Amino acid sequence: MGKQKVLIVDDEENIRLLYSEELRDRGYEVETAESADQVEEKLKEFNPDIITLDIRMPGIDGIEYLRKLREENVQTPVILCSAYSHYKQDFGSWVSDAYVVKSSQIDELADAIKEILSQR
Repeated sequence: MGKQKVLIVDDEENIRLLYSEELRDRGYEVETAESADQVEEKLKEFNPDIITLDIRMPGIDGIEYLRKLREENVQTPVILCSAYSHYKQDFGSWVSDAYVVKSSQIDELADAIKEILSQR
């Protein structure tokens, strides 16, 4: 079996670099996108096993985009990431598979990815 694939969607380049480096070190194949607009293409080309999706991005935000994915019946698990813990209360974040507050320590995110992928 090949490596499990993670797509990181975040408008902040330093977050994309940090997450992709850390997750590659943990044995994942990683692709990144800086906006929801780039995700469609990545879904076709890269076919990720899981997506980490930033909530606050220019254009369409992560919660809105996640609703769109689910309406299109895309079943890829999604972890919403935000620097703000109050989004956890937002009804829209409930359609995600997990919610992680962004941090330079990516253990919580890596644990969530591992747990979700082990259930599939």
